Amino acid sequence: MPTDHIPFRDTNYFSDFICDYLDQKPDLKEFYHRFPNLENFEAQLEEKRLSVLEDSRIVLVNTLKSQYKTIEASELTTENIENLNSENTFTITTGHQLNLFTGPLYFLYKIASTINLTKQLKETYPKYNFVPIYWMASEDHDFEEINYFNFRGKKIQWNSVQTGAVGHFNTEGLDAVFDVISSEFGAGKNAEQLKSWFKETYLNHNNLADATRYLANELFGKQGLVVLDADDAALKRLFIPQMKKEVLEQTAFKTVSETNKKLENLNLKIQVNPRELNLFYIKGGLRERIVESEGAYSVLETNITWSKSELLKHLDEFPERFSPNVIMRPLYQEVILPNLCYIGGGGEMIYWLQLKSNFEAQNVTFPMLLLRNSALIKSEKQSFKLEKLNISNKDLFLDRHSFINKKVRKISNIDIDFSEQIQHLESQFKTLFDLAEQTDKSFVGAVKAQEVKQIKGLKHLEKRLLLAQKHKLADQIERCTELQEQLFPGQSLQERNTNFSELYLEYGNQLIPELLKTLEPLKGEFLILNLK
Repeated sequence: MPTDHIPFRDTNYFSDFICDYLDQKPDLKEFYHRFPNLENFEAQLEEKRLSVLEDSRIVLVNTLKSQYKTIEASELTTENIENLNSENTFTITTGHQLNLFTGPLYFLYKIASTINLTKQLKETYPKYNFVPIYWMASEDHDFEEINYFNFRGKKIQWNSVQTGAVGHFNTEGLDAVFDVISSEFGAGKNAEQLKSWFKETYLNHNNLADATRYLANELFGKQGLVVLDADDAALKRLFIPQMKKEVLEQTAFKTVSETNKKLENLNLKIQVNPRELNLFYIKGGLRERIVESEGAYSVLETNITWSKSELLKHLDEFPERFSPNVIMRPLYQEVILPNLCYIGGGGEMIYWLQLKSNFEAQNVTFPMLLLRNSALIKSEKQSFKLEKLNISNKDLFLDRHSFINKKVRKISNIDIDFSEQIQHLESQFKTLFDLAEQTDKSFVGAVKAQEVKQIKGLKHLEKRLLLAQKHKLADQIERCTELQEQLFPGQSLQERNTNFSELYLEYGNQLIPELLKTLEPLKGEFLILNLK
């Protein structure tokens, strides 16, 4: 399929922070370990190999086998799980919330990026095995962020009064959502496949974690994807030393706070702030912060309290009841996985860059950080219309006001660009400033006022002429903006708004193979993909 690429900075949808990271600006070097270039993986492999304990591999494999008991895993996924027992096997990991029916389209891009990187690494380092991991955010408790997906401008929502970790939520009530999507998806082979996936995922699984594992496996299992739910007692037992250090020394608060100061001194906007204690207590429908005051520990919004010794004893006995927050979750991931690289979105990359000092304090290898692939998918019909209207790929990324003004200037039969006249006027006033300086400096202010007045008048006239042309060319402009809105719904990136079901209805089984064929995780640019 025809493709094009645009630098992330040129899209104007990614922060200077993340673009500076991609450009490997020297100011950011201390905040990451190794930049994700293909050649840098060799040193990362060796460092991680020396730090992974054999016992942790055994626990990981046993946990995954248990979690896959009710899943029809592909031969490649089964082989990948077995390979994790071997010291020459490493993981590439991405993580995502348990969004209803995958949520925004970038769910697919994250996982496809992860799978493609493992393939590329295997070609470069053939004596090692590389396993793609999807880490489910099953301990998250922000239900409002995940209980819906967008479909053709409509919000398909699951209403539930359950509380606590969303992975524990039972799927009761999703039959009503199934009735809604059955009507919205309509008829046809692709629609029936979507309905079948939704029904099997949410009506035939008891909780959201199991449901999401099933769906991810259906979409990517043939590619060897391994889905991990780290909300597990055996896995958390491996993390006890780091949780104890957090309790006793408030390690994350001290280290991340210091890093945040350094980032702020660089005028960079930080993503997350650490708590004094970065652990939650999780049990049943409860997931609340653990806090310390004058040597006593308690769980917010409850009557649960401990002394320091009682808390540490409880942690030893029931590690599954302790849940890392956003600051500690990455550390947990790197303790239990033989991981080399984390693939995430721009916001995730920024908060990972805040965490390296905490990893160092906990003596855990910091992974390489890779921005996931981003893409805009255009249909053949949309591509034809864009070409006919002379709209370039770069034009599409303009904000609506700039997009319209550029199109008006481009299709107008008169030149409505007074920049040349303004430049000429400024040149004339330079001569007047020189004259005023040589005669009476008191006239400089008057000359400046006249310059401002005349330039303002020219810009005002330019705006009026543009407005008149907009009215005259209203039909053409409307066609242009309708196309931009289709591809940038709500003036945001397609991948952050649209659900994969919209594209699957049109492209069916072609969709995911095309993503796997075209997404290049180490390319470092935004992909524009034309699908037939």
